[in-house]
Amino acid sequence: MTAPAQMPPPPPAPGYASPIPVVRTHLGHALASEWTKIKSVRSTVWTLVLMFVITVGIGLLFAVALASDDYVGWPLLAGGFFGVMLGQLCIMTLGVLVISSEYGTGMMRTTLTACPHRGRVLMAKTVVFFSLAFVMTLVATTLTSLIHSSLLGDQDIPHYAAQDPYMEGSIENGELVATAGHWMGATVGASLYVSLLGVLGLALGALLRHSAGAITTLIGLVMLPLIAAMFMVGESMETVREKLIEYSLLNGLASLYRLPMEGDDTATGWPLLGMLAGITVAALIGAYARLTSTDA
Repeated sequence: MTAPAQMPPPPPAPGYASPIPVVRTHLGHALASEWTKIKSVRSTVWTLVLMFVITVGIGLLFAVALASDDYVGWPLLAGGFFGVMLGQLCIMTLGVLVISSEYGTGMMRTTLTACPHRGRVLMAKTVVFFSLAFVMTLVATTLTSLIHSSLLGDQDIPHYAAQDPYMEGSIENGELVATAGHWMGATVGASLYVSLLGVLGLALGALLRHSAGAITTLIGLVMLPLIAAMFMVGESMETVREKLIEYSLLNGLASLYRLPMEGDDTATGWPLLGMLAGITVAALIGAYARLTSTDA
């Protein structure tokens, strides 16, 4: 008998081909992802709205109160400092929550699975948050400055006011004015200051991975030098007290509005803003090192 003929093996089943094209990911994808996350969280909207209301609202109240006086003795846009001083707390808190909330919920594991390049994740979060914070703060500070300019620009200026170092460049032909430098400090400078504080909070959130701890640490960095200076009495502590106030972060913001708390009466605040930028960059480098050397 002859052996039965061998049947040919069946052809292999075709593999699954995804209709979604496979592309090489880049920073743009990470930026789009972070933008989607930050705009879809309800707390982001409420925090930014609260910052705007506090900054503009307190600025308006100060402008209305100062408009009733014949002469205030402050630069034209200086009253906006008090609204920004309180409104910055919202940006500081939001900066921490942008990254620490993902650690708290475990979402960071998903984020790093989708984008294994951890440095890219940190850069995307920083760029998106800084851009959003800067734009929103710039709108708020510009509106506040316009309010002060319209309500206080027609004040009667006494003759002795020209000798006041605080008023250097603020009086022209007997009228209270704001130079281009004043406008730049009260709008762009103040917005950079607040946005950098928010990014510093983001870096602290990445370092500590705990929302309450990072927020407390950031507020301490802002307020502790001034609080410590208040309790340094006596001549032996005078030099330390003056330096703590002069190089405090709040003095940097006040100097941008031409209201320095200590040091040169004509300080513009830009050098202290540069110091804040350096501190923020150092914190981001530390956050990158922590993010790339430890598990999420």
